[in-house]
Formats: sequence, C-alpha cells, structure tokens
Amino acid sequence: MDLTALRTAHPEHWSKATAIRALTLDAVAAANSGHSGMPIGMADVATVLFEKHLKFDASAPHWPDRDRFILSAGHGSMLLYSLLHLTGYEDMTLEQIKNFRQWGAITAGHPEYGHATGIETTTGPLGQGIANSVGFAMAEEIQRATYGKKAVNHYTYVIAGDGCLMEGVSQEAITLAGRHALSKLIVMWDNNNITIDGTVELSDRTDQVSRFKSAGWAVLEIDGHDPVAIDAALTQAKKGNKPTMIACKTHIALGHAAQDTSKGHGALTDPDQMAAAKAAYGWTTDPFEVPADVKFAWEAIGARGTEARKAWEADFETLPRSKRETFERAYALDAPKKLSATVKAFKKQMSESAPKLATRASSEKVLEVLNPILPETVGGSADLTGSNNTKTSDLGVFDIDSRDGRYVYWGIREHGMSSAMNGMALHGGIRPYGGTFMCFTDYARPAMRLAALMKIPTVFVMTHDSIGLGEDGPTHQPVEHLAISRATPNTYVFRPADTIETAEAWEIALTTKETPSVLSLTRQGLPTVRTEHKTKNLTAQGGYVLADAEGRRQVILMASGSEVEIALAARDLLQSEGIGTRVVSMPCMELFAEQEETFRKRVLPGGPVRVAVEAAVRQGWDQWLLGERGKSNKADFVGMSSFGASAPAGELYENFGITAANVAAKAKALL
Repeated sequence: MDLTALRTAHPEHWSKATAIRALTLDAVAAANSGHSGMPIGMADVATVLFEKHLKFDASAPHWPDRDRFILSAGHGSMLLYSLLHLTGYEDMTLEQIKNFRQWGAITAGHPEYGHATGIETTTGPLGQGIANSVGFAMAEEIQRATYGKKAVNHYTYVIAGDGCLMEGVSQEAITLAGRHALSKLIVMWDNNNITIDGTVELSDRTDQVSRFKSAGWAVLEIDGHDPVAIDAALTQAKKGNKPTMIACKTHIALGHAAQDTSKGHGALTDPDQMAAAKAAYGWTTDPFEVPADVKFAWEAIGARGTEARKAWEADFETLPRSKRETFERAYALDAPKKLSATVKAFKKQMSESAPKLATRASSEKVLEVLNPILPETVGGSADLTGSNNTKTSDLGVFDIDSRDGRYVYWGIREHGMSSAMNGMALHGGIRPYGGTFMCFTDYARPAMRLAALMKIPTVFVMTHDSIGLGEDGPTHQPVEHLAISRATPNTYVFRPADTIETAEAWEIALTTKETPSVLSLTRQGLPTVRTEHKTKNLTAQGGYVLADAEGRRQVILMASGSEVEIALAARDLLQSEGIGTRVVSMPCMELFAEQEETFRKRVLPGGPVRVAVEAAVRQGWDQWLLGERGKSNKADFVGMSSFGASAPAGELYENFGITAANVAAKAKALL
C-alpha cells in the first residue's frame, strides 16, 4: 500500500484519520493490551463517516434524533474512543485515553454502554452489535411512523468485521433486516481478510457480497482507504430502499510492520515498529499529542450537528402536546399515570373470578389491558406466537407497509430476536418484549447476559417453563434454565403462580428502568391462588406469606410458579395432621433478596423445617433453605435432579415425585 500517495492525495483527510491511528498505537502500547489493527485499518472509513455523514452533536450526546453509530467489531474499541475524544465528547478526556483498559477508566477493553456517552451498545461478543443494529433500525422505523419525521428521522451505521459476520447471529440479523427492508441501516464491513488464527480462508469461504445480496441487501464494494469512494458509497447507500452493506477493502494495521498479518489484529507495542509506522504516517508529535489544527478540525466535526439538533428541537415543539409528552415519557422510561390503577383493577377482577389458566394465557390477558396504555411496548415471538401468547389485538403487525405496527414476527431466530430487542431498548423510547420456549434461553442467552450487563429493561417471555409442558419431552423441558437466569447478576426472574402474580410481574417488568426481566410461564393451567384482593404488589417483595400456619408453626413450604398449588395441597395434608404449615410464594428470588432483613425474617423465621418445591434443579434454593436462619438438617428440596421425559404432565409430576404427598412426607421426615 503506497502511504505516500494516500497522504498527498488527501492531506487534510489523512491527518484526521492518522490522529485515530496514532492515539490507538499510543493507548494500546501504554496498556500493553488491546487491538490495534482494526482501528488503524478502518480509520479512513470512520473519518469520512463522522465528517460528512453522521448526524450527531458531541455537546448533546443523548439527542433522540441523532444517527446511531455501532462498533460491532468491539475489540477495535480505540477507534470509537479516539473518535469520541477527538470530536469533543466531554467525558472522553485525554486522561481516559491514556488510561485505556485500566481500573476506573471509561475506556474499557470493549465499548461498554453506560460507561461513556456516545457508546450506543456494549459490543464485546462478536455479532451482537450487528444484531443490535437491526433493533435500532426497527425502532427508528416504528417511531418515525408513530411520531412523524419531525421527531424521528435518522440512520443506523455499523462497522462490522469478519468475526461479526462469521458468528451465527449475524445471519439471523441480516436476513431479518433484508426481509423488512430496513433502508436506514448501513453496515460497513471491514474486509481485511484477517482473523486471529490466520487469513479468513483458514476457516471460511463465504462470498459475503452474495450472502448479503441474497438476503435482500444492496451491496457496494469500495477501497476502504479512498475517502472519495467512501463518501460516494455512503451517499449512495442513503438513497436506496434496502439496507446497504458497504464492503470496504482495507489493510489491517495499515502502515505498520504487522500490516496484513494476524499479528496486526492484536496489541502492537514494539516501540521501534511504532516509531516506523508513525514516520510512515508523517506523524511527528509526542505520544498522545494531537496537533492543535487537527484537534480543531475534529472538534468542528463534533459541533457540525449543533444546528441540525437545534432545528430538530424547534420542529419537535410544533408537534401536538400529547405526542410530545408521550415521546418524552417513553424516552424517560416513565410509566403512564394510569398503569398502577389499571393493574389494580385487573387484579381485583381476576381474584374475584379466580380463573384456572396457564400463566402464558394469564400473561396475554395482562398484556391486553396494558399494551393499549403503553404505546411504547413492542411485542413479538420467535415463531411461537400462539404458544407464547405475546400478541394482543391492539398492536398491529410491524411490516414494510405498516411501520407503526408493534408486533414483530421474528421467525425462528431466538438469537437475533433477543439481540434486536436489546437494540430497540438501547435506541430509546421503546419497551420491547419477546417470547420463546424457556428451553431456548440457551439460544437467547448472549443477549440476555448483555441486557443485564448494560442495565436495560428488555423483557424475555419464556413459556413452557418446566416438565409441565408434557409430551414434547426432555429436549423441550427446561430444568436448569431458571438457575441459569437466576445466576445472572442484575436480572429479575419471575415465576408467577397465577394470573395475579403474572400481572404484578408485568407491572414490575414494564416499570423498571435498569434491569431486564425473565418471565417464566407455564403451558399447563394453574388455579388462582390469590383469591383475596390486595392492592399492594406482593410480587415486588419477591416472596411473601401466601397461607400461614394454623396452630404452632412447624413447617415452611416455599415454592414458585406451578408448584405453589402443590405446596398449598401439601399444607392441607400437614395441617390435617395438626402440623402447622406456612406456604411462602417466591415469584422472584432477586427481589426477595433486595428486601430489608426484618421483612425476610418475618417471612422466613428461624425454627420451622423448610422444604422448597420447584419443577427444576435445586440450585438457587439453598440460599433460602440453608441461609436466612435455615439449617441443613432441617431443610429439603422437591424438584428435578435429572432431565425430564416424554409423557403427559400429570404422569411426569407423579413419576418425578413432585407431588403434595411427597412434599408433606419430606417435611414430616425433618420434624
């Protein structure tokens, strides 16, 4: 690659792009850790994007109608950190760049949402960023149709690498974007033919251009170091009616001794090679020093969008007041005032009528009353709409000719659905929820973990939550998945026992601002166990006394979901023998753990024997069986220690011993 020709052909562009390259080399060298090659190779693309196309204002990083920029190839985080520093984001100081990857710095090893302004999503696991971007683009389409172009009219830009495109979730994302003709989604592929192990041919032979075209994308192929070609491609991409992939042919670690090699992917720290690269770039300043004229030019780029932002603010004020208020409330993640009263009225109706329903059906009943007053909800299912019960009559279907539809047919794409829902939540102004079978938590898991890490309130509706689903057998019967989700920090796992608890769980899931929720819902019908109406949201306490002992309290039975009715039946057996038994419903362990100790002590006092019952593995229950004043010689568990089997639900419960008689027997054996 002739660097001299590049420098002389476009000197002003070159100096701006080289600032990214130099800062990257300096930060990675100081940390002795990181990834140098991608930021160096994609500096030209990023410079043209930020200078000529990206609509943003560095002084107002949360402007709702900004273009979104997603660095899917998150290992190249110094590309983004350099851009944020150079364009003048207040919190991305030079000290933060110097402390790259160090304790307390916002310049983490991969871009982390919430750590620094200007970072739209956390992109460490490859493929997640490009999958998030589909949700961002869908959110933009839905909101533009809902609020009008004056309020919402922007693009989502993505830089993705070979790793992003090899990960399977990318296929789900790409085909989804093509199907929905998300024309405001533009992906720039860093086509450098290098992975950590070697050239791409070592492990892959995919024709990416044909792959994207076959999925319904427009594709452009350019020299990723030619600023004129980059500008022309981005200009053309914005004119089309399809999502666009721009294949940017680049050289990883351009101008460095490690150029076009696997070594160029990682940390380039050799001082002599760094000096040689900077000399080839024509960069003569000290480490971390950007010439004043170059920094000034970058700051002008950062301020370029101020006029557009102010024009947007003026246009926004011309919208009807109700539309503005709804928009602002949704972006603030605030609940409408009537939400609480609506839930209370629904609970009263259900406690009086006491239906026997599968909690997946209970969930649908709740959504029927909540979706109409929450225009920011967007629902969906991974090809299981009739099973997950996630579609309500008011939503309408999101499609090419109905962009204001709020129900998405995600297809058989649990990975892609979950990641795109995160993108919707990150975009702002939308509360997404989506359903699949609980055993497919395994497929949704990367996005579920990232939702928790990013502190965003995505709602994962997981139905068919135990052996109670019956004849489909052990492949579909989740036994370990509650424990998996409960083991994840910052995640609320709700397993409601009836329609009342289901309504309370939804109220929490749709009002929390920084925690994702998992709703574990049954296929089989459950009786209403909360027949006495309480205005208070008892599920918000995590666990509570559902039925207290008559006489001296000797036993505490704890259960969640479908096993609460079994615990109540076991209580009847024990009470008939004069054994005072309390039943504690535990719809959300995480919320119970958050309560004051005085409350937990009232619910789980020391002394009585304890038995927990749940059609899942024991892991997670010992906190309440053995901790919180419990003792190992006075505690037991009734549940699963193996995978399930194919049979009707009733036979499965009987054969696996998840019965009232067995629960009562376990309790008596401990007395």
